[in-house]
Amino acid sequence: LTAMAIHLSLRVAPLDLQQGGNSRIPYVHVPAARMSILVYIATAMNTFLFLLTKHPLFLRSSGTGTEIGAFFTLLTLVTGGFRGRPMWGTFWVWDARLTSVFISFLIYLGALRFQKLPVEPASISIRAGPIDIPIIKSSVNWWNTSHQPGSISRSGTSIHVPMPIPI
Repeated sequence: LTAMAIHLSLRVAPLDLQQGGNSRIPYVHVPAARMSILVYIATAMNTFLFLLTKHPLFLRSSGTGTEIGAFFTLLTLVTGGFRGRPMWGTFWVWDARLTSVFISFLIYLGALRFQKLPVEPASISIRAGPIDIPIIKSSVNWWNTSHQPGSISRSGTSIHVPMPIPI
């Protein structure tokens, strides 16, 4: 599936007339952003299950999820910066979505740091973070920011048909 997505995004999906090759960055950025949120939800659920059952498998999987989620969140921030540079003239603006994703990254880093301690503050950190998920998801619709509104939703898409397929 990854090879097919790479082929579709580099060879099949059309270039944007105004953005050129920069229009290919969302084929990495959007899946990374979705994975960071999905992994965060799974990590929070594993942490909650660990607190209920004290089974070490849940603790182990939440620790692994924290590392994977931090990677995807960092990848989201970096690719977003590369996408934002030609669009906004800078790699970073204090926009609602960028700031909320950055907060999610800080929560991941805190949880990674807390995993080394003998107590369980990492689980507290991860349990507090799901409040940030709806803010990340809906921030472009709630506030007028530099980000464009969501392009893909349940009611349809506002982008050309071949473009969302590789995403």
